[in-house]
Order: sequence, then C-alpha cells, then structure tokens
Amino acid sequence: MNQRVQICFVMVLAWVLCATTAFSQQQSPKPYGGTVPDAQIPDDGKIRIVNFGAHPDDAEIRAGGTAVLWAERGDHVKFVSTTNGDIGHWSEAGGPLALRRYREVQDAAKILGVTTVVWDIHDGELEPNLQNRLKFTREIRLWNADIVIAHRPNDYHPDHRYTGVLMQDSAYMVGVPFLAPDTPPLRKTPVFLYSSDSFQKPNPFTADIVVAIDDAIEKKAAALSLLDSQFSEGGALGYMNPRAVAAATDVAVRDAQRQRSVERFKSQAASIADKYRDKLVELYGEEVGKKVKYAEAFEVCEYGRRPSKEDILKLFPISAPKSAR
Repeated sequence: MNQRVQICFVMVLAWVLCATTAFSQQQSPKPYGGTVPDAQIPDDGKIRIVNFGAHPDDAEIRAGGTAVLWAERGDHVKFVSTTNGDIGHWSEAGGPLALRRYREVQDAAKILGVTTVVWDIHDGELEPNLQNRLKFTREIRLWNADIVIAHRPNDYHPDHRYTGVLMQDSAYMVGVPFLAPDTPPLRKTPVFLYSSDSFQKPNPFTADIVVAIDDAIEKKAAALSLLDSQFSEGGALGYMNPRAVAAATDVAVRDAQRQRSVERFKSQAASIADKYRDKLVELYGEEVGKKVKYAEAFEVCEYGRRPSKEDILKLFPISAPKSAR
C-alpha cells in the first residue's frame, strides 16, 4: 500500500469515527455537558440555602439569626465567604490573618448550626469575571440550593458589590447545561435574595421578607462576638479606636468589647424589626407582628423565582417567637 493510499485510508477512518460519535451523541443527549459531574446533593425534603458574604463575617451579620432558625428546623444552610479577609485588620494581614478569620467563622458556625467555607481570594480583590461567575454557578448547583442570598450590588465595599453582581450573573446560568458542564444544572429555579442594607442610591432596599429572630438573637450575638478580629479589635479601621487597639493585647478590654458588640448586634436587629414592622404584621399577623423584637430582612432579586406569600411561609422559618405567643 503506497503512502497516498495510506493517507486516504486514515482520513476515511477518522471521518467514520467522528460521524459515529456524533450520531451516538444525538441518539443519547446528556442532561449536562457530557462530562462526569461533581456530586450534586440530592433533595431530602428540606430547604437548602447558600448565603454568599464578601468576607468572613458578612453572612453571619446579615442572616445569622435566620440561619439558626433554618438549622433548628432541619434545613441545610451554607455560608460562603467569597474572599479570605486577609487585609481586614489594622495590625496583621496576609496568611496569618486569613487563617485567624477562617477559625473565627468556623467557631461561629458551630453556634449557628451552619456549614461555612471561605474561598481563597484576596480581600479587596474580588472581580466580576467569568472565572468567579463559574465558581458561583458551581457552588449553587452542588449545594442544590432552593434559596441564594448575597449583598445588593450597590454598596460601599467593592467586594460586597461584586458578590451581588456575581450572584445576579449566576441566577440564570445555574440552569444552563453547557456552562460549567462539569456540574449538573439545577432543575429548579431558586429564590435569589439580597440581604438588607441602608444605602439609598440608586435605589433603597425593599423588605420583601422579614423574619423574626427573637428566638435566635442570643445565638447570633454569641457567634458574632467570637469574631474578635472584626468587632473587639475593630477590623481594618480599628486603629482609629483606642479600645479596639487595647483589645488586641488586654483580655479584660477584649471581654468588654465583646459585650459592646453583643449589645450593638441586638440593637441593629431591633432597628430592623421596628423599621419593617408592617411587613412583620403582614407575615406573622397583627398580634404576633407587633410583638417581635428582633428581625432580619431580605429583598427578592427579580432574576430568580418570585415567591408567593405561600412560598415564603414554606421556605422561611416564619413562626411566632416564644416571647410573642
């Protein structure tokens, strides 16, 4: 067989193999991109929630109380810090601070009853790019999320803003089979939510869902008080506060700072309850809604599922606090 015949034979054989493969794929389409996926957690009848916070404290601040209530009724809550917080202190940074903040949120997770992960992205350097969109998409899919929470995209901190943008960018893509085909697409549309803030421009926060956390406030405050790097010692700007500076080396000052933090967290939750009292009355009824002392609030992102009131009452731990019964 001369060289020209050999080349023709190889070309025909290659064409036959390609045609056979294409026909096989048409006959047996894959539900996702055709690769072996990572394991998606199966439904077990419980609600699955993933909350993206920009730093190792943000999800705990914005939704720690609701997370406690979800966990106590058997639902599955995951907190994801999209950066490692490695510049979030006035006197230490880099790997040692990242490890410290990781340990802090893991200790807090034990109190809250949640699973917590921290991504190894430098604090202050989160970007709304394709790589991170894929990270968000995979995280939501693998957790098999019913509810996804993040910051609003108008916020003072770039990491907060871009966490919100990346959640928005993933809201549709979680169901698209050939984006991140190494993970199976969701076969349901999650409810996407923003956590509350006080920013007014370009548009203020709208409280679509308000959860009474009276029965969880002590656990939330106790968990947050363990984040000494951020609250007792003041975080990145703590050098402006003499008590925060002293707390880094004086145990007595640190304990006093922790107690101040507990009172501040309770005051913030009380302010949310008062601010959105009408929504509490709508969801809990007038008698209970007027008695609620502490709350957390969420806004529905229009890019995901729009829950009805019936959906909200099922998805969220909306039940009368013990103190209001």
